[in-house]
Amino acid sequence: MLKSVMRAAAITSLLAAGSLATAPVVFAKDKMAMSEKMPMVGGAPMSPKMTIVENASKAKNLTTLVAAVKAAGLVDTLSGSGPFTVFAPTNAAFAKLPKGTVETLLKPENKDKLTKILTYHVVPGDMTSKDAMAAIKKHGGKVAVKTVEGETLTLMVKGKKLEIKDASGHTATVTQANVTQSNGVVHVINRVLMPKM
Repeated sequence: MLKSVMRAAAITSLLAAGSLATAPVVFAKDKMAMSEKMPMVGGAPMSPKMTIVENASKAKNLTTLVAAVKAAGLVDTLSGSGPFTVFAPTNAAFAKLPKGTVETLLKPENKDKLTKILTYHVVPGDMTSKDAMAAIKKHGGKVAVKTVEGETLTLMVKGKKLEIKDASGHTATVTQANVTQSNGVVHVINRVLMPKM
């Protein structure tokens, strides 16, 4: 009894002091509740105990993205503690790019350009579709979010689908939302987002 009272008092004092140390513990509980049933992406179960890179490597529809992440040297970054929100283009999304674009981007001499494009798909923090929808509603129908690359993406809603507009004015639709990872959340999208080049 005394131990539980002391523990509660310690948590209360941390919260009162504005400590961020309790956030991951509270959030991990929420993430596990969201992920009681592991979602399937590309025919593979996505474990909330695995990192973004570990899960993406199992998905048959994200092989181009994984190859790009490896070529850009971002494996360690996206395997880090994060949290990150990743808008993950499918193989079909990459196939929509002009012929030869992917092959060109994967060349060592284009690593900087590839890194710029990939980090444009990453937003710091955990942002579920519910979070995004709430922010969109609060800001009158669209909201800008800053990416790791430095530029912004514009989030909107069309029907019941979350959409993302890039710097070139093209729009991607989230086809599978809220795929929880140990270091963030992934939203699968149907188009590659392009920053200003």
